[in-house]
Amino acid sequence: AILGIDELGEEDKLVVHRARRVERFLSQNTHVAKQFTGVDGSDVPLDESIAAFNAICDGEYDHFPEQAFFM
Repeated sequence: AILGIDELGEEDKLVVHRARRVERFLSQNTHVAKQFTGVDGSDVPLDESIAAFNAICDGEYDHFPEQAFFM
């Protein structure tokens, strides 16, 4: 949890929430982590990754909970 989030303005809170979604989005299953997680890595085309990242930053997925971005 981020300390002091209640003291932030609404715009800053929105930035924090989107950043947390990006953090979870970027922590998806990777090939090198398979030996630790037992989960196969996945390949996602670069253009799809960039489009999804931009959509998160632009607020297109604000209606999804943070956990929806973590596998």
